[in-house]
Amino acid sequence: MKDTTESGIHYPFSYQDAVEILKLIQESARCQSLDLSIGDIRLSLTRATQAGANAAPASAIAPRDVTVGDSAKPPAPMAVAKSAQVEGVVEVITPTLGVFYRSPSPGAAPFVKEGDEVSPEDQIGLLEVMKLYMPVTAGVSGRVVQVLAPDGALVEHGQVLMLIETD
Repeated sequence: MKDTTESGIHYPFSYQDAVEILKLIQESARCQSLDLSIGDIRLSLTRATQAGANAAPASAIAPRDVTVGDSAKPPAPMAVAKSAQVEGVVEVITPTLGVFYRSPSPGAAPFVKEGDEVSPEDQIGLLEVMKLYMPVTAGVSGRVVQVLAPDGALVEHGQVLMLIETD
């Protein structure tokens, strides 16, 4: 996608560019919000405030409004399973930066909880990236030992979401 302005500047803007912006804003302690428009892409972010004990951490960045053309849609993520330090336990890691949700909607029961049996294609959560909700699957068969990512948490690429003891 190219943006042509009156000044004649052309700038391709990709999904990866948006992810990098999210990372920079998250790492910045001083930036409270960002509004960015490039062509038909509008990215608007604001840092969540800590209003109470159940509020998101002050470092969390919540997208308010993101509009992106179809060409910028990322593929649906599959959780990546890798061997943990304990034999027979696999770490399920997130494939990209985003907001991790443990349940299909607020107030609903989580997809999985500690002690549940899962198969590789079982959905264990949702990952929100730029207002796109993508299923996250277990990737392995076994029993959920520990859920490490809290509901609604901003997770980094490669962060461990949960531990699964394989069959």
